Amino acid sequence: MDALRRQLLDLFGPHRAIVNEAALLAYECDGFTVHKARPLAVVLPESTAEVQRVVRLLRAHRVPFVPRGAGTCLSGGPTPAQPAVVIETARMKQILRVSPEDLLAVVQPGVVNADLTRAVQHLGLHYAPDPSSQTVCTIGGNLAENSGGPHCFKYGMTTDHVLAAEVVLADGEVARLGSALGPHAMGELDLVGLFTGSEGTFGIATEITVRLSPDPEAVRTLLAAFASMEAACGAVSDIVAAGLVPAALEILDQATIRAVEASVYRAGYPQDAAAVLLVELDGPALAVDEDAQAVRAICARRAALSTEEAADPENRKRLWKGRKGAFGAMGRLSTDLYVLDGVVPRTRLVETLRAITGIGARHGVTLTNVFHAGDGNLHPNIAFDGRDPEQTAAVLAAGYEILELCVRMGGSISGEHGIGSEKLDHVPLMFTPDDLEVMRRARSAFDPEGLCNPGKVLPQRGSCAEPARWPKMVERVLGGGEGR
Repeated sequence: MDALRRQLLDLFGPHRAIVNEAALLAYECDGFTVHKARPLAVVLPESTAEVQRVVRLLRAHRVPFVPRGAGTCLSGGPTPAQPAVVIETARMKQILRVSPEDLLAVVQPGVVNADLTRAVQHLGLHYAPDPSSQTVCTIGGNLAENSGGPHCFKYGMTTDHVLAAEVVLADGEVARLGSALGPHAMGELDLVGLFTGSEGTFGIATEITVRLSPDPEAVRTLLAAFASMEAACGAVSDIVAAGLVPAALEILDQATIRAVEASVYRAGYPQDAAAVLLVELDGPALAVDEDAQAVRAICARRAALSTEEAADPENRKRLWKGRKGAFGAMGRLSTDLYVLDGVVPRTRLVETLRAITGIGARHGVTLTNVFHAGDGNLHPNIAFDGRDPEQTAAVLAAGYEILELCVRMGGSISGEHGIGSEKLDHVPLMFTPDDLEVMRRARSAFDPEGLCNPGKVLPQRGSCAEPARWPKMVERVLGGGEGR
C-alpha cells in the first residue's frame, strides 16, 4: 500500500492525493454515521482523463475504489466496505455547456445541485430535482442515488432529468451512455436509466447531460396546520383525489416543528399543531389561483387550524426554510441522526405512522417524522448518541422494523436514499435470490472484476435466501449480541 500511496502522490500531488491518516478521518463515513471505515487514500481528480488514470492504476494494484461526491448520502454509499481508495469528484465542478434552446446542460459530477439552477435562472430555467441537501449535494451524487426531493411529486426523480452520461468504467475505459436527444433511441437499451441509481457500483460519471425546465408563470405556497396527523394525511389524499397535481406535498409532525422552531431554521410554523402540510402549486397564473382556492377549501373541510399562503418569493423561501432545514434542526436533539427512507401507499400513511410510533416507543428511541406525503415517501428520523453501542443497536433494530413494516404495507425499503451498506439486511425483504442474481449479472457487465464500490447494494451470495429476522448490523454493533 505504501507503493500505491507514493504513486498517487506522484500523480496528483499532496493537495489532491490525501494519504495522511488524520486527514482521512473526514472521509470515513457519509450521512449514515453508523458505518465508518477509513479509506486507504483519497484522490481528487479534475477531469475524465485523471479519473481514468487513477482507476487504471488501482486496477493494476487490484485495489477497489469508491466514488464519492459531497458525502451527503444517507445510506453508507461512499463509505468503504473493504480497504479501498475513495475517488472524490468535488473538484470536478464545471458547468461545461448550457443550451437554452435544447433545454439542457452538460455538467461535471461535482456541480452542486442548487448551483446549476443559480447558473441558469437568468434564462428563466431551473434544474427540477431538489433534494433537501440541494445547497451542498452534487449532481453526480444525485445521479448515483437517483435522488428525489420535495418537488418529485410533480416533476419526478433524477432519472427523469438525465439524458446522457460519460462514464469511466472499472477497467478505466470510457463509455458514453445516451445522448442529448435522450437516454436511448428507439429499440435500444436504456443504459442511462440502468446506470442512474446504481450507487457508484457501475463506474464513475464524469460528464452528465441533464434536462432544464422552464420556470413556471406563477408559484403559490400554502402552509396548513392540523390538530391531528390523520387530518393532514387526509387532506393530501383529498387533494390528489380531486385531480390536483401540486409541485410538492410535504408534512412535518409536531416534534419536527418544535425542533425547527427552536433552531436557526425557524419559519414561523405553529407549534401547537400536530402536523403541518406544505403545498406548493405552480403553472399558469389562472390555474394556480384556482388550484389554491381548491386546496384551501380541502384543508378547511379537514378542519385545518390555520392556513397561510405565500405568493411572493421571500415568504415562500421562509416557509420552505423550515422544511429544507428539518434534518439540520435535528442536531439539537442528539449527536447522531438516522434518517430512514421507506415508501408506503399514500392511503396507508396514517396506519403506517401509528405503527412507526409504536415501534419507536417499544425500542425507547426518539422519533420524528418529515416526509414527501404526495409520494408516500416516509423519512422517520431517529436521534441518538452514536457513542453508545446499546443505544445504537436499539436505533438500528427500530429502523429494521420500520422498513419491514413499509414492505408489509405494500411499499418499498427505499424511495430516494438507496441501499448502500445500510439496507443490505433489508434487501431480501423485497427480492428473491433469482431477482438478486439478475441484478448481479447486470452489475458484472459494467464491473466484471468487482472493483467498483464492492460490498454495496447487493447482499453477499448465501446471505439472502431468507429475510433476516434481526439485522446483522445490530449484532455487529453489540459484538454478537441479541440487539434487543
